[in-house]
Amino acid sequence: MMRIGIIGGSGYVGGELLRLLLLHPHVDVTMVTSRQSAGEYIFNIHPNLRGLTQLKFVQQNISELQESCDLIFTATPHGGSVDLVPKLLEAGLKVIDMSADFRLKNPNGYETYYGWKHTNFELLNEAVYGLPELHREEIKNAKIVACPGCMATSAILGLAPLVKSGLVDVDKIIVDLKVGSSGGGSKPTSTAHHPERFGGVRPYQVTGHRHIAEVEQELSIFSDQPVKIGFTPHAVNMVRGILATIYTYPKQSITNKDLWKAFRGMYGTEPFIRLVKYQKGQFQLPDPKFTLGTNFCDIGFEIDEHTNRLLVFSAIDNMCKGASGQGVQCLNLLMGIDETTGLKSTGFHPM
Repeated sequence: MMRIGIIGGSGYVGGELLRLLLLHPHVDVTMVTSRQSAGEYIFNIHPNLRGLTQLKFVQQNISELQESCDLIFTATPHGGSVDLVPKLLEAGLKVIDMSADFRLKNPNGYETYYGWKHTNFELLNEAVYGLPELHREEIKNAKIVACPGCMATSAILGLAPLVKSGLVDVDKIIVDLKVGSSGGGSKPTSTAHHPERFGGVRPYQVTGHRHIAEVEQELSIFSDQPVKIGFTPHAVNMVRGILATIYTYPKQSITNKDLWKAFRGMYGTEPFIRLVKYQKGQFQLPDPKFTLGTNFCDIGFEIDEHTNRLLVFSAIDNMCKGASGQGVQCLNLLMGIDETTGLKSTGFHPM
């Protein structure tokens, strides 16, 4: 059994990690920290976990984590892991970081997109970007895994086969996302307040969104020129889920056969990618509703011959494949076990 600690376990990402890890057959959750909720039973903050654990939140203490854990999930706000992770590594602990603090290889990206200067350049090179579909072998031997952002996950997975196969112009890509409110975290804000969000579709950070850096970084791996994307999220009236509608322009005439070849060629054996493109019924293309509670990414596509566009649709649960589920998938790879362990859930219908 691998002993697991979670730093910052009282937020939504921490709660989702606990939901998955408490039922995982090969791990033991030994410590969960929270500055604000120390001393509280976990199930008082995450009521869905009632009956699954009697653990209480504790204050963060590196020595105690070192003694009680083998691996740490850091579920801190962005900027909260940059100085913490080196201390955990020095203590001999492996780390899966759920924040953005080690996702970017270029440290200048933190000043551009996050507004602060990164202070641990060497760890940026050491950290492995935690998207198994792209970095499976590297993750297996990593000391630090930097889990992707939720919107970045949906965009990268939808686009990677097209960029890899050279089918689309890499400087003419638009990503339009509809995002559930849980993506904003558990602390209430005026923009996430339910009465303000209900019944609306609100564009936000319509240019310069911080996930652009991740998407361009990872897609450029497959291209002989830098990938450049437009990226605009919208706050919509749902709690969980992301639907990315991606607009691309083919370099030459393409057919559905070409697209099936590209997507199946890259994702044919991937356990958590489902290709969704049907000719009849009401569920012809991806809908995030049917990924909720699962680690699946559903991907579909459509050719628009009228405007010579290729549309891609990528749907995930932002809390699972977009965060904690992906973290557990990376954990399984680090442990050398079946990467679907603890993640075999079909979701619900109807819901």
